[in-house]
Amino acid sequence: MKVVHQRYVAHSEAHYAGNLVDGAFGLKLFGDAGTHLAITIDGHESLFAGYASVEFLAPVRGGDVVEAEARLASKGTRSRTVDFELRIICRGVDDSGRAEVLAEPIVATRARGTAVVPAS
Repeated sequence: MKVVHQRYVAHSEAHYAGNLVDGAFGLKLFGDAGTHLAITIDGHESLFAGYASVEFLAPVRGGDVVEAEARLASKGTRSRTVDFELRIICRGVDDSGRAEVLAEPIVATRARGTAVVPAS
């Protein structure tokens, strides 16, 4: 089971030199996708307990289009292990607003975390 959210990254999200967006931006998207996954699986938003790992692999920039995937890795009685991946699928070419769809997505961030659903 998985869900995928796509989003344009506004230039106003860039806070660093080189038009870079902070890593927390992707983690927020993981939270949204994880909540969607939890609703799909359990009919409840769940509570996120924490990340076991987070890897920042490539920069995200203002003007990109990204997709955040949340995939169920394992399901316990109340816990859900979720694998996350943030991919850049379109990239701004320059400051003029021109952009291109990438032939191959760039994996920007990977993470694994645990969500907990309440006892029934």
